[in-house]
Amino acid sequence: MKLSGLTEGMKDFDINDLDFNNAGSWPTLIKFIVWMIVLGLVIFAGYYWHLNDQLTYLETERNKELVLKSDFEQKAFKAANLEAYRKQMQEMEKSFGALVKQLPSDTEVPGLLEDITHTGLGTGLDINSIRLQPERAAEFYVELPIEIQATGSYHDFGSFVSGVASLPRIVTLHDFNLKSLDSGLLSMTITAKTYRYNDDKEVQ
Repeated sequence: MKLSGLTEGMKDFDINDLDFNNAGSWPTLIKFIVWMIVLGLVIFAGYYWHLNDQLTYLETERNKELVLKSDFEQKAFKAANLEAYRKQMQEMEKSFGALVKQLPSDTEVPGLLEDITHTGLGTGLDINSIRLQPERAAEFYVELPIEIQATGSYHDFGSFVSGVASLPRIVTLHDFNLKSLDSGLLSMTITAKTYRYNDDKEVQ
């Protein structure tokens, strides 16, 4: 009955007859429609200006939660394996100490030169000269280049390289330069590098 009454009131209604200064005289159905439109606009504006900001804030906090959760998991893993890390660190310190012991001190360099000379002579090489080059300091060690000039066969040089590698101290070979001689032998210039621990760095 009410709906039919509203529709009957709309039969003679003309939208041009609407007076916004006298909205109270509008038909009930028109007032209802206008109020629904206004309500929809208010709800939309409230969502856009308030709820939208809240959703953005919520999404930001969720992303922060994911980052904090990942950070927590990493720290929890490290904490759970702290004892294993400590044992690994102790093993690394022992290994480092063993390597440092292989690095000659200044007083051992003459003995090392003698070992290199004996190794060369023992393999059949004719050692022409052994000359120390200027030291080169790195972060934790000092590099001691030694220029070696020798003469011998290809087999002698191979035995010499193998013999140097088996020395108790760390010695590396670099910059091989081989030349063939008229006698059928080879002339070799090579740089042997040994190392010592950088005590100055340790003090600093």
